[in-house]
Amino acid sequence: MQPGKDVKFIYLGGVREVLAAIDRGIVSAGVLSSPTTLAARRLGQKELVNIASLNLPYIHSGVATRRIFTRQQPEAVKAYLRAYIAAIKIANEDAETSKRALSRYLVTSDSAILDEAYQTFRGIFPRVPYVTDDYIKSVIAVSDNPKAAGANPKDFFDNRFLKEIEDSGFVQELYGRR
Repeated sequence: MQPGKDVKFIYLGGVREVLAAIDRGIVSAGVLSSPTTLAARRLGQKELVNIASLNLPYIHSGVATRRIFTRQQPEAVKAYLRAYIAAIKIANEDAETSKRALSRYLVTSDSAILDEAYQTFRGIFPRVPYVTDDYIKSVIAVSDNPKAAGANPKDFFDNRFLKEIEDSGFVQELYGRR
């Protein structure tokens, strides 16, 4: 499908606005994320495609800082990344703690919504969140910036701190000797 020819894209705001537009018949379809997907099912909507199941290279979450900060404060960068890696473990393995955090973030105590969110996000982050060329290429490919086509994906990320943390044995120790 070609945008503008076969299908029209319109900006509606966030996922709640998209769901409201679908429910009112203003649009035929929209992109939703969990746990709004549960609200859509409750309204009788059907899932057309689960984008996550397509295993497309995509950056779900990223950490960014200035290069000068990484040069001046490498230990702070590594401490943050160790905490981030430990949080991934908790998110993937500790349902109770994860759902408590989701409850605060989503401002709900609805157990079905918390379950939907937890099951969706559990496991999408790898133990060590390395960025790959393919992740960056997927973003560059849809950019309308004329410089994007000639951009080198490696210019947009630096995995050296993650590699150093992994090589130190931190991840193996965190997860046990599996």
